[in-house]
Amino acid sequence: MAGRIPLVLLACGSFNPITHQHMRLFELARDHMHQTDMLSLSLHFAGLYRVVGGIVSPVGDNYGKQGLVVSKHRLAMARLALQSSDWVSVDDWESQQADWTETVVTMRYHYDHIAAQYHNSKDPLTASDVPQLKLLCGADFMDTFKVPGLWRDDHVEEVVGRFGLVCVSRGSLQPDRAIHESDLLSRHRQRIFLVREWVHNEISATEVRRALRRGQSIKYLLPDSVIDYIREHNLYTQDSEMMNKEVKLRPLTMQTIQD
Repeated sequence: MAGRIPLVLLACGSFNPITHQHMRLFELARDHMHQTDMLSLSLHFAGLYRVVGGIVSPVGDNYGKQGLVVSKHRLAMARLALQSSDWVSVDDWESQQADWTETVVTMRYHYDHIAAQYHNSKDPLTASDVPQLKLLCGADFMDTFKVPGLWRDDHVEEVVGRFGLVCVSRGSLQPDRAIHESDLLSRHRQRIFLVREWVHNEISATEVRRALRRGQSIKYLLPDSVIDYIREHNLYTQDSEMMNKEVKLRPLTMQTIQD
């Protein structure tokens, strides 16, 4: 893969809990980005890619989402789930901030951190070969752009226009519709890589939590190590699902304050 553009994939989200589907996104995205040869040439992209790393960044506790367990547990489960991966790691910077952190701010931090690591490298070739950073997401993420007050237009512009998206289809959700319906996203269409998932995987963290509350099996939905952790710490109960029930999502309240 000599001569290809190095790329790091960043996934932000609740990971409440992390599932096989979350981890599968990274593998699907890496395969797609390694096979963009003809696509890159036909759409005049900057070049070809080699994925050099992946980052899972769980959201902070102040996000305000119903049923969100504290970040120390979500981080621990993510690390257990990814302990066999040789290229995807878990980062706690976002979850350790005093307040909820906007996705674009998290992306800026990671890009600057990666760039500093490469610039400080003793290898002159490595120092001049700073990877690009793109946001990795599922198709359902694209619909969040349409929620009034959830995103600032300038943040969407930076996330998509400056960094770029790698979006994996999920079941009947197809991200190309979200792009078609948004003038802003359509303007940066060449910065959005759509990945087709042919082996449908409908595992969702919401359904996992529902099964746990009802005492049903979640075997094979999550890694065994994560299931053991959930049982050990008695996570995802009727009581925990009521957390933040009456709380408005932090991005919505932050937008109100800024407006």
